Formats: sequence, C-alpha cells, structure tokens
Amino acid sequence: MARRRKSQKQQEETLIDLVEARDKAQNFFEDNQKLILGLVGGLLILVGGYFAYRQLYQQPREKEAMAAMYQAEVQFERDSFALALENPGGGNDGFLDIIDKYSGTPTANVAKYYAGVCWLHLGEYEAAVDMLKGFSAEGDVLGVMKHAALGDAYAELGNMSEAESQYKKATSSSGTDFVKAYAFQKLGLFLESQGNASKAAEAYSTIKRDYPNTPQAQDIDKYLSRVGG
Repeated sequence: MARRRKSQKQQEETLIDLVEARDKAQNFFEDNQKLILGLVGGLLILVGGYFAYRQLYQQPREKEAMAAMYQAEVQFERDSFALALENPGGGNDGFLDIIDKYSGTPTANVAKYYAGVCWLHLGEYEAAVDMLKGFSAEGDVLGVMKHAALGDAYAELGNMSEAESQYKKATSSSGTDFVKAYAFQKLGLFLESQGNASKAAEAYSTIKRDYPNTPQAQDIDKYLSRVGG
C-alpha cells in the first residue's frame, strides 16, 4: 500500500513538473512573443527574398548575359581577340563589359576564361593570369583548360616552376579523354622544352596508354621517339 502511495505521489510530482514546464514555456513565449515572431518573420522574408531574387533578378540577368555575349564569342572563334574583348561589333558588349555588367552570373564567370585566353593571345600575359585566376572552373572541361592556359601564361612570363605546376594541375583535373590527352601533351611539350626528356616521355606515354582513341594519340609515337621513349 505504501509502495502504491509512493507511486501515486511520484506521478503527481511528475504531472506538477509537466504543468510547470508548460507554464514556463507559455510564459516565455508570451514574454518574448514579439521577438520570436520577428525572427520567424525575418527568416521567411529572407527565404522568400532569396527565391524572388533568383526568379526575378538573377535568372533574367543570366539570360540577358548569354544573349549579350554571343557576338563576342563569334569574334573569339574568328581569332579576333581584341574585338572579342572590347568591341565585337553591332553595339554588342565585349567580354570585359560582360564581366562588369553581369557580375555574379555564370556567363560573366565564363567570360573571364574567354578574356584570359584573349589576353594570352594578345601577349598581355599578366592580364591573362589575373583574369584566369578569377575564373571559377567547373565541369569536365574548363578546369583542364583553365590550368593549361595559366601554364602557357606563366611560361611566357618566364616563371617556369609555376608553369609546370599549372600544367600538372591540368593533367590532374577531371575531364574527358580529349581534354586530358590535351593536358598531357601540353605538359610533355613543356618538359621537353625544358630539357627534361624522361619526364616528357612519361607524359607522352600516358597519352598512348590511357587515351589511345584521342587525336593526340594518333601521332604520339613521333613525340616519343623525339625524347627517346
């Protein structure tokens, strides 16, 4: 009987504790109602604002940027690099204007790669490095191409250690067989130019072994024979 009374007493104490906890929670909400509702409301505004920003501002800007860059790409494909950078014709924006006007869009980011390669071809190697370093490379092609172009720019600037580092980054970046073979060919040619025949042979052998169906592999034996591979 005593044990039963003790159990009932424990149950009553538990109920009292639960009631007190509920009351405290209610009191806390009542005391801080404005703050809590303000925080929740602010969060909803932020979330709603983010989606509105994407739908009403960012996405339309991206479409506009893609359309604006078309003529600059045409000039780039024609090897008219100076025109592609600043004056592709017809009142259209060059890559430099695309970067400024549509900052933050994926198209403006890609324009940095184009602009970097343009500067490289125009002999403005420091400008090329700055632009390419600011380019955020994603996907299975652009990472390889970014580091290969940086390797070229640093080599032209006489910074051979950094050039080699960039070429090696190009070979270690993810990519299709074609761009990977391209990267190993760039590395091999660089090493060959630096008198490192054995390392050049390794790069060329990688093409022959791992990427046999690429254009670079078709005449790779010529390169190998040149470095004693």
